[in-house]
Amino acid sequence: MEVSMDLLHATGISIVSYMQENFMTFQEWFVFVSHAADLRNTFHIFFPIWFHLCESVGVKLVWVAVVGDWLNLVFKWILFGQRPYWWVHETSYYGNASSPEIIQFPVTCETGPGSPSGHAMGSSSVYYVMTCAALSLLQNHATFKKRCQRWALWAFFWIVQINVCLSRVFVAAHFPHQVIAGVISGIMVAKVFNHLQIIYNVSLKKYCYTTLFLFSFALGFYLLLKLFDVDLLWTLDKASHWCSKQEWIHMDSTPFAGLIRNLGIFLGLGLALDSQIYKEKQGTDFMFRLSSIFTSLVVLHVFDSFELPSDVEMVFYVLSFLKSIAVPLITVGIVPYCVSLVLRGQDKKVL
Repeated sequence: MEVSMDLLHATGISIVSYMQENFMTFQEWFVFVSHAADLRNTFHIFFPIWFHLCESVGVKLVWVAVVGDWLNLVFKWILFGQRPYWWVHETSYYGNASSPEIIQFPVTCETGPGSPSGHAMGSSSVYYVMTCAALSLLQNHATFKKRCQRWALWAFFWIVQINVCLSRVFVAAHFPHQVIAGVISGIMVAKVFNHLQIIYNVSLKKYCYTTLFLFSFALGFYLLLKLFDVDLLWTLDKASHWCSKQEWIHMDSTPFAGLIRNLGIFLGLGLALDSQIYKEKQGTDFMFRLSSIFTSLVVLHVFDSFELPSDVEMVFYVLSFLKSIAVPLITVGIVPYCVSLVLRGQDKKVL
């Protein structure tokens, strides 16, 4: 088993090396794609857009992203996947021969296990939901033009996934088999949620219970294996040791940081949907929706630009959780309420 995995990893290293030698002119593009495929862009960009266009799609995006990333964390802890940028230095596969030179980038030094790829899994699940949502607008049309539009949407979906996979392999954050596993896993998660109607009528109490369950399961799983001397955070030392530049290692890329950030978003959605200002439904016309989308994107961009202090790990986690809770509250409640006040004020001036 170990020999076959070494062969698989060595093949992956050869692909990474080949890409870095022959496609270095695409370096900026691949680094950009890795940044763009980060799951936080789902919450700060796609969620505000889709929620104000179609609330059910926005809600589904959060459920798919949060539960999918939670499953990704569990899979990673079970599979103990290596990453190219440290495996190539530690393996004995090459014997006396020199191992291939692997170039690192600011997006290379992820601190969690590598399999399956979180970027590929998150991207495939989120884009699958958005593609299906766009296709639903064409489901009652069978003309050649509509069929071409469907083909174009699915072509765009696969172009995005291929670029994300190539990007993660190029920057040496993942082996090829890990990104392929991520894409397949992400599509499976999205397919399941396409058949779950219950997520659109979940009470705040159930949002709280689900948040507590997801966190308790992950923490319990970690502590249980800790009792058997299995450290699920074994990758942190490898990342710290083999990353070319220590400033490329960020606390918000650690497994628990991602979990807490996502659960904050999830709980924040429950609080926002239960809030009185959301229930009052201040507006539904085109100008209201467009203004809410634009304002949400601007406010969330400014809000996200404030970096949290990372000197004390527990303080960082608490602040990250609270900051994440605010994202859905801003998008679902505060921004629409403020936009409605402004639009109503303008209507009164016209009258």
